[in-house]
Amino acid sequence: MAGNEFSVKLLIWRQSGPAQPGELASYTMDNVLPEMSLLEMLDLLNEKLTAEGIDPVAFDSDCREGICGTCGLVINGIAHGPHSGAATCEVRMRSFSDGETIVIEPFRAASFPVIKDLVVDRAAFDRIMQAGGYVSINTGSAPEANSIPVPRPHAESAMDAAACIGCAACVAACPNASASLFTSAKISQYAQLPQGRAEAKRRVVRMVDAMDEEGFGNCSNHGECEAVCPKEISIFNIGRMRREYLKAVL
Repeated sequence: MAGNEFSVKLLIWRQSGPAQPGELASYTMDNVLPEMSLLEMLDLLNEKLTAEGIDPVAFDSDCREGICGTCGLVINGIAHGPHSGAATCEVRMRSFSDGETIVIEPFRAASFPVIKDLVVDRAAFDRIMQAGGYVSINTGSAPEANSIPVPRPHAESAMDAAACIGCAACVAACPNASASLFTSAKISQYAQLPQGRAEAKRRVVRMVDAMDEEGFGNCSNHGECEAVCPKEISIFNIGRMRREYLKAVL
């Protein structure tokens, strides 16, 4: 084997469709370079499978820069893989050693049915956003920066919540498959700003109800969601969502 190339064994979930049974299929990848991303390695695997007349592995990706949240795999039992604060597309093969077995599975939750192989349907998140994750009133043109005072801690906390990319790692990591971290982040990004307060009560009720209707589990404070979130969204947002919901329904 030339240079610093190495080999890995892959156990990848293969499933031909939502109603079909699935299983882990074994593959061996040689000539892996440490600087490759895991998704690049999967691209090379698919080239190899295609050349052999085997159906390539279906997986999602887009920006490959940790921005969009389209990628999302469970790698060796951890949503997004071994690095904290990073998406799947940011995982490099230097994180693994020669001869290591890497188990790659889709994000698993009843609300995210498998479409094919490693691709899941995350439209449930879209429907939660459609229920209230927006400002619908006319807020006018952009005001002068100092005309609507916003305390700095509120502004920074709202921006931190808005960093959520909706990748669904929080759901995949939660033992209850709860979407509370995602939903609370999308509520928090508006709840702390004046432009979002006018619809705050309606927003939180609609989004929490939509989350429940999609079949997600309840949060039981395990904290696994925060641990795997590539944008390190705080579970403090879940507490804020609960307070907002309580105020709205009372």
